[in-house]
Amino acid sequence: MSELSVHHLLGIKYLKESDIQLIFETADHFKEVINRSIKKVPSLRDITIANVFFENSTRTRLSFELAEKRLSADVINFSASQSSVKKGETLIDTVNNILSMKVDMVVMRHPNPGAGIFLSKHVKASIINAGDGAHEHPTQALLDSYSIRERLGDVAGKNIVIVGDILHSRVALSNIFALKLQGAHVKVCGPKTLLPKHIESLGVGVETNLRKALEWCDVANMLRIQNERLDISYFPTTREYTQQFGVNKKLLDSLDKEIVIMHPGPINRGVEITSDVADSKQSIILNQVENGVAIRMAVIYLLASKIKQ
Repeated sequence: MSELSVHHLLGIKYLKESDIQLIFETADHFKEVINRSIKKVPSLRDITIANVFFENSTRTRLSFELAEKRLSADVINFSASQSSVKKGETLIDTVNNILSMKVDMVVMRHPNPGAGIFLSKHVKASIINAGDGAHEHPTQALLDSYSIRERLGDVAGKNIVIVGDILHSRVALSNIFALKLQGAHVKVCGPKTLLPKHIESLGVGVETNLRKALEWCDVANMLRIQNERLDISYFPTTREYTQQFGVNKKLLDSLDKEIVIMHPGPINRGVEITSDVADSKQSIILNQVENGVAIRMAVIYLLASKIKQ
Protein backbone atom coordinates (compact mmCIF):
# COMPACT_ATOMS: atom_id res chain seq x y z
CA MET A 1 0.00 0.00 0.00
CA SER A 2 1.32 3.46 -0.83
CA GLU A 3 1.80 5.88 2.05
CA LEU A 4 2.08 9.60 2.74
CA SER A 5 5.50 11.25 2.41
CA VAL A 6 4.92 13.15 5.70
CA HIS A 7 4.41 12.19 9.36
CA HIS A 8 2.28 15.28 10.14
CA LEU A 9 -0.24 17.37 8.21
CA LEU A 10 1.14 20.83 8.98
CA GLY A 11 0.29 22.54 5.70
CA ILE A 12 -0.35 21.83 2.03
CA LYS A 13 3.04 23.31 1.15
CA TYR A 14 4.74 20.24 2.70
CA LEU A 15 2.75 17.76 0.59
CA LYS A 16 3.47 16.26 -2.82
CA GLU A 17 0.83 15.87 -5.50
CA SER A 18 0.97 12.09 -4.94
CA ASP A 19 0.04 12.67 -1.26
CA ILE A 20 -3.07 14.60 -2.31
CA GLN A 21 -4.11 11.85 -4.75
CA LEU A 22 -3.59 9.17 -2.08
CA ILE A 23 -5.74 11.17 0.39
CA PHE A 24 -8.47 11.50 -2.28
CA GLU A 25 -8.44 7.78 -3.13
CA THR A 26 -8.65 6.91 0.58
CA ALA A 27 -11.48 9.44 1.03
CA ASP A 28 -13.39 7.77 -1.84
CA HIS A 29 -13.36 4.56 0.19
CA PHE A 30 -14.45 6.30 3.41
CA LYS A 31 -17.20 8.16 1.60
CA GLU A 32 -18.76 4.79 0.82
CA VAL A 33 -18.44 3.87 4.52
CA ILE A 34 -20.22 7.00 5.81
CA ASN A 35 -23.09 6.41 3.40
CA ARG A 36 -23.69 2.87 4.71
CA SER A 37 -26.19 2.01 7.43
CA ILE A 38 -23.31 1.11 9.80
CA LYS A 39 -21.02 4.11 9.47
CA LYS A 40 -18.12 2.89 11.62
CA VAL A 41 -14.98 0.94 10.79
CA PRO A 42 -12.68 -0.54 13.47
CA SER A 43 -9.51 0.76 11.73
CA LEU A 44 -8.13 2.87 14.61
CA ARG A 45 -9.37 1.04 17.66
CA ASP A 46 -5.94 1.29 19.31
CA ILE A 47 -5.28 4.98 18.49
CA THR A 48 -6.01 7.91 20.85
CA ILE A 49 -6.51 11.36 19.34
CA ALA A 50 -6.63 14.69 21.19
CA ASN A 51 -8.50 17.62 19.64
CA VAL A 52 -6.75 20.69 21.06
CA PHE A 53 -8.48 23.93 20.09
CA PHE A 54 -7.00 27.25 21.24
CA GLU A 55 -9.48 29.12 19.02
CA ASN A 56 -13.22 28.81 18.63
CA SER A 57 -14.42 26.37 16.01
CA THR A 58 -17.68 24.57 15.51
CA ARG A 59 -17.70 22.94 12.08
CA THR A 60 -14.03 21.91 11.89
CA ARG A 61 -14.01 20.50 15.43
CA LEU A 62 -17.24 18.56 14.93
CA SER A 63 -16.04 17.26 11.55
CA PHE A 64 -12.75 16.00 13.04
CA GLU A 65 -14.53 14.46 16.02
CA LEU A 66 -17.00 12.66 13.79
CA ALA A 67 -14.18 11.42 11.51
CA GLU A 68 -12.27 10.08 14.54
CA LYS A 69 -15.32 8.30 15.95
CA ARG A 70 -16.19 6.80 12.54
CA LEU A 71 -12.69 5.24 12.61
CA SER A 72 -13.29 3.93 16.18
CA ALA A 73 -10.44 5.99 17.69
CA ASP A 74 -10.51 7.10 21.33
CA VAL A 75 -11.09 10.85 21.42
CA ILE A 76 -10.12 13.52 23.97
CA ASN A 77 -11.48 17.04 23.46
CA PHE A 78 -9.58 19.98 24.89
CA SER A 79 -10.78 23.57 24.73
CA ALA A 80 -8.27 26.25 25.74
CA SER A 81 -10.94 28.63 27.02
CA GLN A 82 -11.70 26.21 29.88
CA SER A 83 -8.13 25.16 30.65
CA SER A 84 -4.86 25.94 32.42
CA VAL A 85 -3.81 27.97 29.36
CA LYS A 86 -5.83 30.72 31.02
CA LYS A 87 -3.49 30.35 34.00
CA GLY A 88 -0.40 30.92 31.86
CA GLU A 89 0.55 27.36 30.90
CA THR A 90 2.72 27.17 27.76
CA LEU A 91 1.73 25.38 24.56
CA ILE A 92 4.35 22.65 25.03
CA ASP A 93 3.38 22.05 28.68
CA THR A 94 -0.29 21.84 27.74
CA VAL A 95 0.32 19.34 24.96
CA ASN A 96 2.87 17.30 26.95
CA ASN A 97 0.30 16.95 29.72
CA ILE A 98 -2.17 15.66 27.16
CA LEU A 99 0.46 13.33 25.63
CA SER A 100 1.25 11.87 29.06
CA MET A 101 -2.23 10.35 28.76
CA LYS A 102 -0.70 8.25 25.93
CA VAL A 103 -2.13 10.20 23.00
CA ASP A 104 -0.93 9.22 19.49
CA MET A 105 -2.19 12.15 17.48
CA VAL A 106 -3.02 15.82 18.13
CA VAL A 107 -5.46 17.82 15.99
CA MET A 108 -4.69 21.44 16.81
CA ARG A 109 -6.12 24.85 15.99
CA HIS A 110 -4.09 27.79 17.25
CA PRO A 111 -4.20 31.58 16.66
CA ASN A 112 -0.43 31.77 15.99
CA PRO A 113 0.93 30.91 12.52
CA GLY A 114 3.43 28.04 12.70
CA ALA A 115 2.18 26.67 16.04
CA GLY A 116 1.80 23.16 14.57
CA ILE A 117 5.32 23.19 13.11
CA PHE A 118 6.73 24.33 16.45
CA LEU A 119 4.83 21.59 18.25
CA SER A 120 5.88 18.85 15.80
CA LYS A 121 9.53 19.55 16.70
CA HIS A 122 8.97 19.25 20.45
CA VAL A 123 6.46 16.45 21.07
CA LYS A 124 6.25 12.81 20.11
CA ALA A 125 2.89 12.59 18.37
CA SER A 126 1.51 13.06 14.89
CA ILE A 127 0.20 16.64 14.47
CA ILE A 128 -2.69 17.70 12.23
CA ASN A 129 -3.02 21.45 11.72
CA ALA A 130 -6.71 22.39 11.96
CA GLY A 131 -5.87 26.05 11.25
CA ASP A 132 -3.01 28.23 12.49
CA GLY A 133 -3.77 31.94 12.52
CA ALA A 134 -4.05 33.39 9.01
CA HIS A 135 -1.50 30.84 7.75
CA GLU A 136 -2.88 27.44 6.65
CA HIS A 137 -5.94 25.22 7.01
CA PRO A 138 -4.87 22.12 5.06
CA THR A 139 -7.88 19.82 5.56
CA GLN A 140 -10.23 22.57 4.33
CA ALA A 141 -8.20 22.95 1.13
CA LEU A 142 -8.17 19.18 0.63
CA LEU A 143 -11.93 18.88 1.03
CA ASP A 144 -12.42 21.87 -1.31
CA SER A 145 -10.27 20.26 -4.03
CA TYR A 146 -11.95 16.91 -3.44
CA SER A 147 -15.38 18.55 -3.88
CA ILE A 148 -14.25 20.17 -7.16
CA ARG A 149 -12.93 16.79 -8.38
CA GLU A 150 -16.26 15.19 -7.45
CA ARG A 151 -18.32 17.79 -9.34
CA LEU A 152 -16.07 18.43 -12.38
CA GLY A 153 -14.15 15.14 -12.66
CA ASP A 154 -10.73 16.68 -12.21
CA VAL A 155 -8.96 19.71 -10.72
CA ALA A 156 -6.15 19.94 -13.32
CA GLY A 157 -6.73 22.60 -15.96
CA LYS A 158 -9.78 24.11 -14.22
CA ASN A 159 -10.11 27.86 -13.63
CA ILE A 160 -10.73 28.59 -9.95
CA VAL A 161 -11.29 32.04 -8.47
CA ILE A 162 -11.10 32.68 -4.72
CA VAL A 163 -13.20 35.74 -3.82
CA GLY A 164 -13.12 37.87 -0.70
CA ASP A 165 -10.85 38.44 2.27
CA ILE A 166 -7.66 36.80 0.95
CA LEU A 167 -5.42 38.76 3.34
CA HIS A 168 -6.74 37.19 6.56
CA SER A 169 -7.71 33.79 5.15
CA ARG A 170 -5.82 30.59 5.94
CA VAL A 171 -8.32 28.83 3.65
CA ALA A 172 -7.18 30.95 0.68
CA LEU A 173 -3.48 30.20 1.18
CA SER A 174 -3.98 26.44 1.60
CA ASN A 175 -6.32 26.39 -1.40
CA ILE A 176 -3.80 28.21 -3.58
CA PHE A 177 -1.08 25.68 -2.68
CA ALA A 178 -3.40 22.68 -3.22
CA LEU A 179 -4.92 23.88 -6.49
CA LYS A 180 -1.57 24.87 -8.00
CA LEU A 181 -0.06 21.51 -7.00
CA GLN A 182 -2.86 19.76 -8.90
CA GLY A 183 -2.46 21.88 -12.04
CA ALA A 184 -5.42 24.27 -11.71
CA HIS A 185 -5.35 27.92 -12.85
CA VAL A 186 -6.02 30.21 -9.87
CA LYS A 187 -7.06 33.84 -9.54
CA VAL A 188 -7.95 35.85 -6.45
CA CYS A 189 -10.58 38.58 -6.43
CA GLY A 190 -11.48 41.15 -3.79
CA PRO A 191 -10.90 44.73 -2.66
CA LYS A 192 -7.24 45.75 -3.09
CA THR A 193 -7.04 46.31 0.68
CA LEU A 194 -7.86 42.62 1.28
CA LEU A 195 -5.33 41.20 -1.20
CA PRO A 196 -1.80 40.48 0.13
CA LYS A 197 0.90 42.62 -1.50
CA HIS A 198 2.95 39.89 -3.20
CA ILE A 199 0.17 37.40 -3.89
CA GLU A 200 1.25 37.06 -7.56
CA SER A 201 4.51 35.47 -6.37
CA LEU A 202 2.43 32.37 -5.55
CA GLY A 203 1.61 32.02 -9.24
CA VAL A 204 -1.95 33.34 -9.07
CA GLY A 205 -3.67 36.05 -11.09
CA VAL A 206 -5.35 39.08 -9.51
CA GLU A 207 -8.75 40.36 -10.67
CA THR A 208 -10.50 43.23 -8.88
CA ASN A 209 -13.63 43.09 -11.08
CA LEU A 210 -15.96 40.35 -9.83
CA ARG A 211 -17.91 39.98 -13.06
CA LYS A 212 -14.73 39.45 -15.10
CA ALA A 213 -13.54 36.89 -12.54
CA LEU A 214 -16.81 34.95 -12.75
CA GLU A 215 -16.77 35.01 -16.57
CA TRP A 216 -13.28 33.49 -16.47
CA CYS A 217 -13.79 30.78 -13.86
CA ASP A 218 -15.27 27.29 -13.67
CA VAL A 219 -15.50 27.49 -9.87
CA ALA A 220 -15.88 30.44 -7.50
CA ASN A 221 -14.86 29.83 -3.88
CA MET A 222 -16.52 32.59 -1.85
CA LEU A 223 -14.80 33.52 1.44
CA ARG A 224 -16.44 35.40 4.27
CA ILE A 225 -15.14 38.69 5.62
CA GLN A 226 -13.18 37.74 8.74
CA ASN A 227 -14.61 40.40 11.01
CA GLU A 228 -12.85 38.91 14.05
CA ARG A 229 -9.46 39.51 12.39
CA LEU A 230 -10.14 43.01 11.04
CA ASP A 231 -8.30 45.39 13.35
CA ILE A 232 -8.91 48.37 11.03
CA SER A 233 -11.52 49.14 8.38
CA TYR A 234 -10.47 47.62 5.04
CA PHE A 235 -13.54 48.83 3.08
CA PRO A 236 -16.14 51.57 3.68
CA THR A 237 -19.26 49.50 4.55
CA THR A 238 -20.50 45.92 4.36
CA ARG A 239 -23.22 47.10 1.98
CA GLU A 240 -20.63 48.54 -0.39
CA TYR A 241 -18.57 45.32 -0.20
CA THR A 242 -21.67 43.29 -1.09
CA GLN A 243 -22.46 45.53 -4.07
CA GLN A 244 -18.96 45.03 -5.49
CA PHE A 245 -18.02 41.51 -4.41
CA GLY A 246 -21.22 39.74 -3.38
CA VAL A 247 -22.74 37.08 -5.65
CA ASN A 248 -26.52 36.99 -6.13
CA LYS A 249 -28.71 34.82 -8.37
CA LYS A 250 -29.25 37.62 -10.89
CA LEU A 251 -25.48 37.94 -11.43
CA LEU A 252 -25.05 34.15 -11.72
CA ASP A 253 -27.91 33.82 -14.22
CA SER A 254 -26.48 36.63 -16.37
CA LEU A 255 -23.27 34.68 -17.05
CA ASP A 256 -23.13 32.74 -20.32
CA LYS A 257 -22.16 29.50 -18.50
CA GLU A 258 -22.97 27.67 -15.30
CA ILE A 259 -20.23 27.98 -12.70
CA VAL A 260 -19.83 26.04 -9.44
CA ILE A 261 -20.20 27.99 -6.18
CA MET A 262 -18.29 26.96 -3.04
CA HIS A 263 -17.98 28.39 0.45
CA PRO A 264 -15.85 27.11 3.36
CA GLY A 265 -18.45 28.41 5.87
CA PRO A 266 -19.71 29.87 8.04
CA ILE A 267 -21.69 31.88 5.48
CA ASN A 268 -22.61 35.50 6.07
CA ARG A 269 -25.83 35.21 4.03
CA GLY A 270 -26.57 38.37 2.09
CA VAL A 271 -22.95 39.57 2.31
CA GLU A 272 -20.65 37.40 0.15
CA ILE A 273 -23.50 35.31 -1.29
CA THR A 274 -27.29 35.52 -1.11
CA SER A 275 -29.41 32.65 0.21
CA ASP A 276 -30.76 31.79 -3.24
CA VAL A 277 -27.15 31.28 -4.44
CA ALA A 278 -26.12 29.27 -1.35
CA ASP A 279 -29.12 26.97 -1.77
CA SER A 280 -29.03 26.72 -5.59
CA LYS A 281 -28.09 23.64 -7.62
CA GLN A 282 -24.83 25.38 -8.63
CA SER A 283 -23.74 25.42 -4.99
CA ILE A 284 -21.73 22.48 -3.58
CA ILE A 285 -21.54 23.92 -0.05
CA LEU A 286 -23.31 20.97 1.62
CA ASN A 287 -21.18 18.52 -0.40
CA GLN A 288 -18.12 20.26 1.07
CA VAL A 289 -19.41 19.62 4.59
CA GLU A 290 -20.06 15.92 3.87
CA ASN A 291 -16.70 15.54 2.11
CA GLY A 292 -14.97 17.15 5.10
CA VAL A 293 -15.64 14.06 7.21
CA ALA A 294 -14.39 11.65 4.50
CA ILE A 295 -11.23 13.73 3.89
CA ARG A 296 -10.45 14.00 7.60
CA MET A 297 -11.01 10.25 8.01
CA ALA A 298 -8.53 9.68 5.17
CA VAL A 299 -5.88 12.01 6.64
CA ILE A 300 -6.19 10.53 10.14
CA TYR A 301 -6.14 6.96 8.83
CA LEU A 302 -3.06 7.52 6.62
CA LEU A 303 -1.10 9.31 9.37
CA ALA A 304 -2.09 6.67 11.93
CA SER A 305 -0.75 3.91 9.68
CA LYS A 306 2.65 5.64 9.89
CA ILE A 307 2.46 5.69 13.71
CA LYS A 308 1.79 1.95 13.80
CA GLN A 309 4.94 1.13 11.81
